[in-house]
Amino acid sequence: MASHAPSKRTEALALLRDGVPNREVADRLGLPRGTVGWWRSEDRKARGEDYQRPTDCPRCTERTLDRTAYAYLLGLYLGDGHIISKPGQHHLSVYCDARYTGLIAAAEDAMRTVLPSAATGRRSRNGCVEVKSYTRHWTCLFPQHGAGPKHERRIVLEPWQGEVVDAHPWEFVRGLIHSDGCRITNWTTRTVGGERRRYEYPRYLFTNKSDDVRALFTGALDALGITWTVLNRDGKPYNISVARKPSVALMDTHVGPKH
Repeated sequence: MASHAPSKRTEALALLRDGVPNREVADRLGLPRGTVGWWRSEDRKARGEDYQRPTDCPRCTERTLDRTAYAYLLGLYLGDGHIISKPGQHHLSVYCDARYTGLIAAAEDAMRTVLPSAATGRRSRNGCVEVKSYTRHWTCLFPQHGAGPKHERRIVLEPWQGEVVDAHPWEFVRGLIHSDGCRITNWTTRTVGGERRRYEYPRYLFTNKSDDVRALFTGALDALGITWTVLNRDGKPYNISVARKPSVALMDTHVGPKH
């Protein structure tokens, strides 16, 4: 770290104690922001000040939770998202296929709407884009976080989360489909008048190893009047299918394919 005159540090600390933000102090005095942050930290320690980082977490403050954005983000997290814990910080991560620019933007927007003060960004890797957001408060909003894969532990919504899903089931379903589902076109053949004809029809699929997550998905579908079936693959019921025409039409109206 470069050496600075004691008078410069004194001036900086006076501004910081008056509530001037680090960035403004650094710009005003022509100092590196890292230096100003270090001086602030050392000054707090010297004065025995117990610093609590400001937050807009709806679970820790009186700020109102945006329930629509949260229902969608909860679906993304339970479907294929995860939280990585580090000392003093957690980061929420959702991986998206790089082709789906609309999904990438929607995931990032949901994170910023739910917790505006958290640092949020993207990182590209091997044909996909990781949308991630950093704050120690993501575990407040996703208490399902724990060690190991989600399908190896119990996943149960807190009562307040259940209220959000009940109020915004379509957003929850949309998040689950966008993270761990898809809309595809299936085909079959039928004999009509002695002639074999090919028929195509759309289908929504949701695939997840967690029995609990699949149950949350099908519970939301039931509440919305969507007909669904289980498709066993290799004897495992990991796939939930929505193929009935009226149900697919509803899903197209409220969910739609990834884009």
